[in-house]
Amino acid sequence: MTPSLAKLTFVALVIGWYVIRFEHARRSRHALIRRNARDVRENVLLLISLSGLGILPLLYVGTAVPRFADYMFRSAQGWFGVLLAIAALFLFQMTHRALGQNWSVTLQLRQNHKLITSGIYRNIRHPMYTAFWLWAIAQACLLPNWFAGFAGLVGFGSLFFGRVGREEQMMLDTFGDDYRHYMSQTYRIIPLIY
Repeated sequence: MTPSLAKLTFVALVIGWYVIRFEHARRSRHALIRRNARDVRENVLLLISLSGLGILPLLYVGTAVPRFADYMFRSAQGWFGVLLAIAALFLFQMTHRALGQNWSVTLQLRQNHKLITSGIYRNIRHPMYTAFWLWAIAQACLLPNWFAGFAGLVGFGSLFFGRVGREEQMMLDTFGDDYRHYMSQTYRIIPLIY
């Protein structure tokens, strides 16, 4: 694998993400919002994540800036990045399909919001976050640049650690003992580990 093919794979990952998300965002827009916890902190976290997973790496792909932070690309890391990118998109699609109109880009609960505990949610409470972690690692493998490659880990890591506790508290407030039981039966991100 060449660095150019790795960069094209990253662009394909971004396009795949957009295609998956577009249809679900369009459908969920029609569902009424029952509770909205989007605030300045949430907006800042979303912007940091977008910068790390999209803006900085796409700037690098398009312009090679910052060139001074490049490091030697290895074909094996590129192929590993391809596998992670495929896994991320697959998991991303599965989570959107399972959530249906319950999905939201931010901390919101929809009218008639249901607790999803089946399918991909049977063992993992936050498989969409797992998909984004896979994306961030794929990005680090596909883009041989210390800034652009690792920006996804920093950007998404900021969103994840700044949001997951609030999201789980929102679910506890809404679903109470049902969510508490679900938490005791599942892992947050990685089955059998975390």
